[in-house]
Amino acid sequence: MANPGNNDKDMHQFRNRIVALGAFVLVCFLILLARFIWLQVVRYDSYAAKAEDNRVTIVPTMPERGLILDRNGEVLANNYSAYTLEVTPAKVEGKLADVIDRLATFIDISELDRKRFKKRMEEAKRYDSVILKAKLTDSEVARFIVQRFRFPGVDVQARTFRQYPMGAVAAHAIGYISRMSQRDIEGLDEDEAQNYIGTTHYGKEGIEKSYEKVLHGITGYEKMEVSASGRAVRLLESRPTVPGSNIVLSIDIGLQKVVEQAFGNRRGALVALDPSTGEVLAYVSKPTFDPNLFVDGIDHQNWEALNNSPNRPLLNRPIRGAYPPGSTYKPYMAMAALELKYRTPEQGISDPGYFQFGDHRFRDDAKNGHGYVNMYTSIVASCDTYYYILARDMGVDVIHDFMQQFGFGQKTGIDLQGERVGVLPSKEWKRKTYKKESQQEWYSGETISLGIGQGYNTFTPMQMAFAMALLSNNGVAARPHLVKEIEDPVTHERTPVTTEVVKLDHMKQAHFDFIKRAMVGVARGGTARKVFGGTYYSTGGKTGTAQVFTVAQDRSYKSYYLSEFKRDHGLYIAFAPADKPRIAVAVIVENGGFGADCAAPIARRAMDYVMAGRIDGGSGSASAAPSKAKVKKAAATGGDGGDKAPSDSPGNDQPQQQPAAAGPAAAPKEEKKQEK
Repeated sequence: MANPGNNDKDMHQFRNRIVALGAFVLVCFLILLARFIWLQVVRYDSYAAKAEDNRVTIVPTMPERGLILDRNGEVLANNYSAYTLEVTPAKVEGKLADVIDRLATFIDISELDRKRFKKRMEEAKRYDSVILKAKLTDSEVARFIVQRFRFPGVDVQARTFRQYPMGAVAAHAIGYISRMSQRDIEGLDEDEAQNYIGTTHYGKEGIEKSYEKVLHGITGYEKMEVSASGRAVRLLESRPTVPGSNIVLSIDIGLQKVVEQAFGNRRGALVALDPSTGEVLAYVSKPTFDPNLFVDGIDHQNWEALNNSPNRPLLNRPIRGAYPPGSTYKPYMAMAALELKYRTPEQGISDPGYFQFGDHRFRDDAKNGHGYVNMYTSIVASCDTYYYILARDMGVDVIHDFMQQFGFGQKTGIDLQGERVGVLPSKEWKRKTYKKESQQEWYSGETISLGIGQGYNTFTPMQMAFAMALLSNNGVAARPHLVKEIEDPVTHERTPVTTEVVKLDHMKQAHFDFIKRAMVGVARGGTARKVFGGTYYSTGGKTGTAQVFTVAQDRSYKSYYLSEFKRDHGLYIAFAPADKPRIAVAVIVENGGFGADCAAPIARRAMDYVMAGRIDGGSGSASAAPSKAKVKKAAATGGDGGDKAPSDSPGNDQPQQQPAAAGPAAAPKEEKKQEK
């Protein structure tokens, strides 16, 4: 017979177990309930958004990048569509390397394609579609479509690519785009970053860089409902893209080609401006490069060739090359002398062929001197001695303060990034530039060579062209700009681009007239007469030769003894027509020798083009181009074809005596600088 006490004990234990189990179940239920409340109430918004993200994907749609055109509508940068082979690594089955090897059996995938793919993979996210091979041929597309089922995660996509149809022509002005880097992304603010989601390329140089936001457009999107496998089910919402604006440059590509051909294989730069509007008519940097090489990422071989070339084709010389102006500085020195009353036009010197300063002799290019030299002759014959003395009398700080007004040693404000300032020396500049106290003092002897555009003077060709625009247009010139108009891609309405107009209206018109008359004398009977003596239009200019290698006092300069890169630079600044200039130009030929021999002929080609009315597709004034009879007469006589010239004689404010060197029988040789 069972013991009733044991039954009670077992029942008690059973009840305790039931209670414990119930408590455990209750606790578990409370935990589940708490978790449910946490997920469904507290964290509802967060998880609802995640669920929506899993159900919906937003695909950015890239806008069409704006075109770049020259002033006549010639296309300089455009877009074209092509098919690309793309891989989504997260969806690939098996090893990625094996998949690529299998693809390579029927599609030409080069080693460069593989390297670029690897680099893109490092920058991409797991579910991003990464380009393996760009610009597939039609036959490659067909071969892949047949075998697509064998390659999950691999597909063919249509993409837009950038193209520069002119190749290397005007490459430094146009610039190029290339793959967007982390630095590019970090340079965007929050709103801009949103607009660049999905963008793969970014402007790196030239107009492509400085007008990147204008050219890019507004990114659109498609909100798609997707299945668990990631396939699109239906379109929920979309926003169309807005294409980028078209950029119309002020460059005339015909003029650009003429000048680039005139340079040939020589190094140098040319900037041609319209003084009244500031429009850049030609922007030449030689040697140049093909921007198409950079669009998909330049290969190592081409990069090494460009980057390590001693000719530095990647250097944007008009705004980043800094050169001594040489004797092209003399008209501005003369202008300073007139404005600041250091000289009158009638005052002259007797030039023995040198200027002795202490124990140092600063030599002139004419060994026996130019004889009697007044201000007019000092410009026409390019007399160094005249400007050695003038620089000594003025002093470095006076020269600095005056030259600043013409834009020397300052950024011009051109609509390109990376413009250099150059060096317009002063005592303060030297104190700030040199760290050693012994090097900070300015010595009087350092001022002498500044007068002939040597010494510490270094300016960009853009600065020289802008200064020429100011001087030739009587102290009034718009700041230079490459972009003429911005065109709306939808309405095609064009908005003109204008810049600040600089006015030196405190300077006397009579002084501008005198300096320009002397510069006309340079072209008619001075150092540039061989190049410009037969022009049918009136033009003024100034030759220059800038020393890059110091010649000892007891030595003479012999270019054939020096390596090419130690030879003098040749320069020429000019304007035309003389009375109301439509073009102001600055040319430098690196290590080219005499400016009259190497730089002036290039300037002549540019000015002939403009004066023939060929700018704007030949819409120049009819009077700009000469008649056939006038051209024949000019060619036959070597004269001006009957075109009435502005007076290039001294007139009432010049002594009638002229140095023998300025006469027709003994035209002054282009200046040769021996002293720095």
